[in-house]
Amino acid sequence: MTKIFEKISDKNHEQIVYCNDPSSGLKAIIAIHNTVLGPALGGCRMYPYKSEEDALVDVLRLSRGMTYKASISNLNLGGGKAVIIGDPNKDKSEVLLRSFGKFVQSLGGRYVTAEDVGMSVHDMEFIRMETNHVTGIKRAMGGSGDPSILTALGVFVGMKAALKKKLNIQSISGLKIGVQGFGKVGYYLCSHLKNEGAQIYGNDINQESLDRVEEEFGVIPVDGDELISMDLDVFSPCAMGAVINPSTIENLKCSVIAGAANNQLEKEDRDSKLLKEKEIMYVPDYVINAGGLMNVANELQGYNKEKAKYQVEGIYYILMRIFDYAANNNISTLEAANLLAERRIQDYIKWNHQQ
Repeated sequence: MTKIFEKISDKNHEQIVYCNDPSSGLKAIIAIHNTVLGPALGGCRMYPYKSEEDALVDVLRLSRGMTYKASISNLNLGGGKAVIIGDPNKDKSEVLLRSFGKFVQSLGGRYVTAEDVGMSVHDMEFIRMETNHVTGIKRAMGGSGDPSILTALGVFVGMKAALKKKLNIQSISGLKIGVQGFGKVGYYLCSHLKNEGAQIYGNDINQESLDRVEEEFGVIPVDGDELISMDLDVFSPCAMGAVINPSTIENLKCSVIAGAANNQLEKEDRDSKLLKEKEIMYVPDYVINAGGLMNVANELQGYNKEKAKYQVEGIYYILMRIFDYAANNNISTLEAANLLAERRIQDYIKWNHQQ
């Protein structure tokens, strides 16, 4: 018990909820990191964790990241996350999802859930049968639908912001962009890049996904290691995390790293400083991929597609502020983003106490 409270206190989490329902097979953990700015919104992922300890570590890390993402995105939301322990291809069922929904409902709106790894928009509908504190549902049901479309838009405008700051380039036309991973976000990102005339290189472990973007957008297939060491204007990680580490940094020849993947840096403090020393502009992942959060957050006030798109396009200006703050204080872009996110929360606490 002491160790659990040590883990919670380490990053100042407010609440951890263990959800156990033998009748449905549900074993889940909900982590609420911070609710200073508003209710904690964050996705629920389903994954076959090797141990309950691994699940706890993951949900604590992810929920803290959501606090920073919501704050830097100027949303009046806090950070939370949920994990369901199990194989989504074998263990998922209607009763399991509805049971999870009941646990979400029991929190009275302190946590709002959404789609994440191993979950789908359809799954959110089952959860919604038990609670209204869920986002990311189909448009036909009053929701925002697939968040990856606006996530990709955010990555695209964030890429343009970085190129403007780093190379003083307004257009992506003719630039060499390396994309790692062509899932939903990577696919939609390629559409934007193609429309603006970029030369797109990339790879994916899924040959079908690679064939699709090669046919539709003219993506030039490149092996994984070769892509990282290519002479690129932008390297865009849109698949797994931890792809940026001392080994890959040594081989990178790009000017900018701007991608949709979460947790791109193997060790944030170390790797962000190494990139700064190498004069590679790193666009903090939790800022550039915030479009999905902005999209589902709009459901809480009644979804408006144009408003959501406008907010996502604002990622350009959020990043410009981060880049300027980093340059003025001679710190990494990641450190700048973290400090600005923390400052907004602390400023709100001070202001609220004065009311």
